[in-house]
Amino acid sequence: MGITETIKEQLRAVIQWEKPQEFQLFYKFTDKGDEIKNASKLILQPGQGCIFTHEGKIEGIFETEGLYDLKTENTPFFTTMKKVLNAFESEHKVGIWFYRKADINNIRWGTRTPIKYNDPVYAFPVHLRGYGNYSIKIVDVKSFFVNILAGQEDYFSYELQELFLSRITQPISNYLANAKFSYAEIDSHIEEIAKETQLKSLSVFEDLGFSLIDFRIEGTSFDEETNQRINEISNVQADVHASKIAGVDYAQMQQLKAMRDLAKNEGTAGASMGMFAGMSIAQNINPASSNPDLKTKLKELKELFNEGLIDEQEFKEAKAKLLP
Repeated sequence: MGITETIKEQLRAVIQWEKPQEFQLFYKFTDKGDEIKNASKLILQPGQGCIFTHEGKIEGIFETEGLYDLKTENTPFFTTMKKVLNAFESEHKVGIWFYRKADINNIRWGTRTPIKYNDPVYAFPVHLRGYGNYSIKIVDVKSFFVNILAGQEDYFSYELQELFLSRITQPISNYLANAKFSYAEIDSHIEEIAKETQLKSLSVFEDLGFSLIDFRIEGTSFDEETNQRINEISNVQADVHASKIAGVDYAQMQQLKAMRDLAKNEGTAGASMGMFAGMSIAQNINPASSNPDLKTKLKELKELFNEGLIDEQEFKEAKAKLLP
């Protein structure tokens, strides 16, 4: 590079953040030894801010879009001439970090490890995962610049995810443990959980220099062990419901199922067991029960047959016992 080109470089007139990337929070402007001359201009586009440092100290924070004059001790031509023998570098170093003032939307999040708490209704441990998105905006740029950025040339919003997830899991776990939502109530209270999670997350982001604009939960899931427990409970609840329809208690329903299984496994001997089961049903569905009339009893018996709890022969035997 000749002396003419070097002088032109020293007289750079405009400094701006060109082609900011999606989710980029900070970008350091670099230009041949970080020499920013008196004649230089700073342009900030809408939604951008800028931190100006001089010899390692923050000298100014620009928060409004527009055109700014930058004043340093680097007088263009004198600095160039003095530094010809020193690779055209100046000891008066300045730094310019652009940052994003606009909202950053739809940052993805997901629990790295399950959130654990005891189901308040069934008293078994629940392992819950969640995922969704959140939106943030930087509000204390100086705090973040000094305490987190610490001189990095670039910083992206996804780098906040680890900080966020490591700090928010415990407050969410505590909230779910105290909210007393059973596993079956999670989906119906998803908006409430998201709102409370956002409230409990505000201080986490404020400590980092950001405001949390919104927080959304898009879906939840349980681990395999929790799902197995849920399936076992669902099966028992289905049996209890079926026993109420049949007009028998749960113990009698379990006895009936056991006899049915025995009948299937014992061949011809099972036929007599099946007949006995039908007779047992008819005895339990009798005028002394809580069923109001014969029509109701027959209807309940039909439902048992339709649900496969008794076979056709058992249905006919029980029906015959009920009819005069």
